[in-house]
Amino acid sequence: MYILYNFIAVIASVILKGLALVNTKLSLFVNGRKNSLSIIEKSISKEDKVIWIHAASLGEFEQGLPVLEQLKLSYPHYKTLLTFFSPSGYEVKKNSKVADVICYLPIDTKNNVKSFIKMAHPDIAIFIKYEIWPNYLAALKNLNTPTFLISALFKKKQSYFKWYGHFMRKALKSFTHIFVQNSMSSDLLKSIGLKNVTVAGDTRFDRVLEITKRNNDLEFMKLFKDEQFCFVAGSTWPEDEKLLIDYINQSKYAIKYVIAPHTMKADHIKKLVSSIDKSVICYSDLNEKVVLKDYDVIIIDTIGLLTKIYSYADIAYVGGGFATGLHNTLEPAVFEVPVIIGEKYEGFAEAEELVTLGGIISVNSFLELKKQVDEFFNDNDKRELTGQINSKYIKEKAGATPCILNELNSVLATKN
Repeated sequence: MYILYNFIAVIASVILKGLALVNTKLSLFVNGRKNSLSIIEKSISKEDKVIWIHAASLGEFEQGLPVLEQLKLSYPHYKTLLTFFSPSGYEVKKNSKVADVICYLPIDTKNNVKSFIKMAHPDIAIFIKYEIWPNYLAALKNLNTPTFLISALFKKKQSYFKWYGHFMRKALKSFTHIFVQNSMSSDLLKSIGLKNVTVAGDTRFDRVLEITKRNNDLEFMKLFKDEQFCFVAGSTWPEDEKLLIDYINQSKYAIKYVIAPHTMKADHIKKLVSSIDKSVICYSDLNEKVVLKDYDVIIIDTIGLLTKIYSYADIAYVGGGFATGLHNTLEPAVFEVPVIIGEKYEGFAEAEELVTLGGIISVNSFLELKKQVDEFFNDNDKRELTGQINSKYIKEKAGATPCILNELNSVLATKN
């Protein structure tokens, strides 16, 4: 099976190089990897002690960030290496200071793995959620490198639990320890003979709680909100925006609106602005002469501000529930505000649970959206109670990070 896997990995690399010539995202995926080994060679010496953390994309990075931050504080004499599989993670974080070295993870071929592991020589390796690469795991196991999977989530339909899943089960068994989000995942792993499993929960809850402790002040938001009711819609797709714009144009209430679209393309932003009847301005057009309190709507046509903007919300809408997939509902929920989403949220555990609890409200039409926003605007008690459900839920789910760090610390202690 290893022969077939390696053959597929090599062929996939060749095909991706061809597709990269005509696809911008794949071009980033392929060309970015050309520099990975040179980045490591320049940044990590043979004498360095290295903690390696790997994330697929930006979402998994956010899950691993609480662990990465604590490891950096506790082990300043180690170099931290952060790798990404997807451009959606690397291209956003490549110039940040979250780790000492940041690069793409080379494709999981034997030659790539041999070169990468030799140059990086990690003392410990941490993979996040779904990142299970057989050749990397086999190489780490052969070197007796402690290897961990954190915030993992497993479902019965995955190949690990099928009659044909021996190859991937073997890869899973390479991990020193696996930290899963729930007891169902633990039971599934135990059903295939894995005992090195701990139900720790999801580190994302620790991550969003940490957000509330930092400085979330934004002067432009303070001026824009001007102590009025504020409705923040984040990560919106055209399907979401159709409903939102209908509401904005029809509502007679004194509400300030923030829309942070998922798509930042100039033509989309221009179309969005032109569809709004009320006074509207884009973040990119702000200057000292703009009197923000005079505007009803602000379009956030840049990245990196949404999390802080949620702290100014009285209610929030999270996009994707009418399109390709729901975005992060925890970031607004942690600020103790009601959250509204579209109708497609199956498979997003926290959304499913918070809809049941009543902290998140799912709508499937303009009329339902109007009903919910109007009620929250007119009923302070309902709005506060709904927001408290969200805050309480997140606080009760927190605690995965210290559980994971306890095990990592015990391993790293033997290496110092």
